Amino acid sequence: MVFTDLPITERIRRLTALDVQVEIWDWTRHDIEALVALRDEGAVFSSMTGYVRGGLVDPVAVADLLATAEESIPVAQRLGIPRLNLHGTGLDGEGLPVVPVQEVTGAMWLAARDTLARVAELGERHGVQFVLENLNLAVDHPGVPFARAEDCLALVAAVDSPHLRMMLDLYHAQIGEGNLIELCRRALPYLGEIQVADVPGRCEPGSGEIAYPAIARALAAMGYTGTIGMEAFASGDPTAAVRAFREAFTVDG
Repeated sequence: MVFTDLPITERIRRLTALDVQVEIWDWTRHDIEALVALRDEGAVFSSMTGYVRGGLVDPVAVADLLATAEESIPVAQRLGIPRLNLHGTGLDGEGLPVVPVQEVTGAMWLAARDTLARVAELGERHGVQFVLENLNLAVDHPGVPFARAEDCLALVAAVDSPHLRMMLDLYHAQIGEGNLIELCRRALPYLGEIQVADVPGRCEPGSGEIAYPAIARALAAMGYTGTIGMEAFASGDPTAAVRAFREAFTVDG
């Protein structure tokens, strides 16, 4: 999402030079051998999308999700990626649900929990961690089931496995729910990673309304030591955006 005028390999080199790790989305769009070569050069990959298609409820979609999640694991292992990202349903190239859902029933909740338990078992067998990401419905992802941070937290807590954790995206949570520090506190036992961008605009910390330095201090006080990823565009110069991100999450002492 930064250095977007450059090929993906050069983006990764620029990010590595700035001493940050790299997250990728759909691995099927990339030359994996080229990414492996970049890893050999010193790039560190943090997370990637952990499925290609599928969903948490419909049996056909569940079979697709489990099958493509299993296909994703060897790619993650080659790249040294510890976390594989999931959503409430399959998304298209615009981030919209392949099958929109207007109402989530109790039966759908139970089916989603059972699917995620199977995902956690898959992760345990292969020594990787899947993470379920919250999204927002109002701006970017209308029609996605189980999108709210509260929904993802409830599902992850119900499965309660170290191989299924939450990808807590604070950009999405600010749009849909707010109260971010308390949300981080409640999600803390189940966090796999935190993603950030500012609101509005989905650009780097400091470009919008979220007080990310205050959130960083609160996370440090809670004892959070996991990864924080900037899933954001650059409002201007991408190097400056990455540096602003690092500054926002550098806590003295």
